Amino acid sequence: MMMWRVPHIWDGGDAWIIGGGPSVPRQFDVPEEIIRKVTAGTLPPSAYSPYMKILHDKHVIAVNMSYRIGDWIDAVIFGDSGYFAKERSNLATFPGLRISCNPVSRAEHWVKTLGRDGTKSKGISTNPTMISWNGNTGAAAINLAVHFGAKRIMLLGFDMNIDGNRMQHWHDLYGKGPVSDDRRKRKLPFARHLQGFPVIAEDAKKLGVQIINVSANSEITCFPKMTIKQIFDERG
Repeated sequence: MMMWRVPHIWDGGDAWIIGGGPSVPRQFDVPEEIIRKVTAGTLPPSAYSPYMKILHDKHVIAVNMSYRIGDWIDAVIFGDSGYFAKERSNLATFPGLRISCNPVSRAEHWVKTLGRDGTKSKGISTNPTMISWNGNTGAAAINLAVHFGAKRIMLLGFDMNIDGNRMQHWHDLYGKGPVSDDRRKRKLPFARHLQGFPVIAEDAKKLGVQIINVSANSEITCFPKMTIKQIFDERG
């Protein structure tokens, strides 16, 4: 099967990427009661959508489970075969673009499949049929936004740490619950995930792309940090 060629549909525009970090709902002042219920699974992720109305008319890419927040999201990207096996039926009904860099998804005609650039595993690939994987889907989503033509990219929920409730994500849709001391010592992927971002920052500068980290407590230090209010006040 031929790889998808990403169209240049956001040429020169902004893009927002919603990651999985637990800061996402708090960046939009979602009440703590709703956050607790979404985390516990008694409310769906779409309960966050009304609080994120400021993004409803923006170009938005969701990372993995973030697509469940709302059908106003333009695209979801995923790269793990286990995620696809779990989410296949739900993804099939999502109205936006479904994009993967994992060959397991190629059997589904509704999935746009990109290759992982073997000549550039970190940073930003300029081949529009491939992306640099960088070891995690959030970083790969940045490459996708660049392919779409975005010149300013805002990162939401790229925390790379756990929150005060010991949650790794803003949801518990993976069923892992709070992070135990033992799991934190042995299995958290943050150190591995962080490796690609300095290379992404270097490549983005060369390509004239601005990347803004909207997660105040993020461990990613190679992009300038701004709040949502600062970003929208700046644009008037």
